[in-house]
Amino acid sequence: MIKKLLGNTGMEVSVVGFGGIPIQRLNQEEVTKLILECKNQGINFIDTARVYTISEQYIGNALKEVGRDNFYVATKAMSFTYEDMKKSIETSLNVMNLDYIDLYQVHNASNMDSLNKVLSEDGALKALIEAKKSGLIKHIGITGHIKEVLMKAIEYDEFETIQFPFNPVESQGKELFEKALSLGKGTIAMKPIAGGAFNNATLSLKYIVNSNLITSAIPGMDSIEQVINNAAVGKVLQPLTETEKNIINEEVNELGNNFCRRCGYCKPCPEGIDIPGIFIAEGYVTRYNLLDYGKSKYDVMTIKADACVRCRKCEKKCPYNLPIVNMLKHSVEIFKN
Repeated sequence: MIKKLLGNTGMEVSVVGFGGIPIQRLNQEEVTKLILECKNQGINFIDTARVYTISEQYIGNALKEVGRDNFYVATKAMSFTYEDMKKSIETSLNVMNLDYIDLYQVHNASNMDSLNKVLSEDGALKALIEAKKSGLIKHIGITGHIKEVLMKAIEYDEFETIQFPFNPVESQGKELFEKALSLGKGTIAMKPIAGGAFNNATLSLKYIVNSNLITSAIPGMDSIEQVINNAAVGKVLQPLTETEKNIINEEVNELGNNFCRRCGYCKPCPEGIDIPGIFIAEGYVTRYNLLDYGKSKYDVMTIKADACVRCRKCEKKCPYNLPIVNMLKHSVEIFKN
């Protein structure tokens, strides 16, 4: 497996890592076998999150069996205040039964208000810095879907890595990754298979590895076959052939009119609908087969998709010309039961 230094962290991570979202629907024995196969295939970077229900626990238990020293472990929390982040770090350590976590990330800083809260005197960054000084975590990162927020975040030396969507159909982060790399930050590609929307996982990962913009891509995996196939992309760096480029372009074009890139340009909605958030929740159901998890994300939203009055202001602002109104109507159908 090809490995790269994750920015200036000193961690040499596999170019294909392991994403911990889909293992929520597995059992402990199955997850342990997956982590063992990751070790066998040379994958040494695991990413999960507090909000991925049982994922942290599964991974922590698996590491006891497979060997914690074989992996760099990353997790993250949607905690923006000092106290909340401090509690989240403690919880992650306890749930995963680890003495330390290699990379702890602010999870989904979705707007400038969230980032400002993180950076404030009583913000999450303060807790992360303290945890790093005490050895509870080794490095600090930040994740998100809004480019402008992370462009601002990487100006702060404390953030050593960024995690942002990147795949053939989501290339809006190129400028962000270029700037991050120039500043010595590690770059992690979330949604490397477009949240399961891109049919050819191998070509999507090959596209990412060849981009020279990403340190590690972290596809979610829930089968031994996926681990083996995805790891194979990171073992031998081969350029995309013209045929492969054509296949990618065809699929990008097909997805173009029915795929939310979560760029946020459609916001604010006059009715207060979190449009990208709706589509993220729907994706957990339709692409990850995580019905309960997706529904839990949708149910906590104060304003649901059915609040759409079809003003189409969002569609006028969407740089990808998506039929957002019809897509929201589809979301209503997905979550009506």
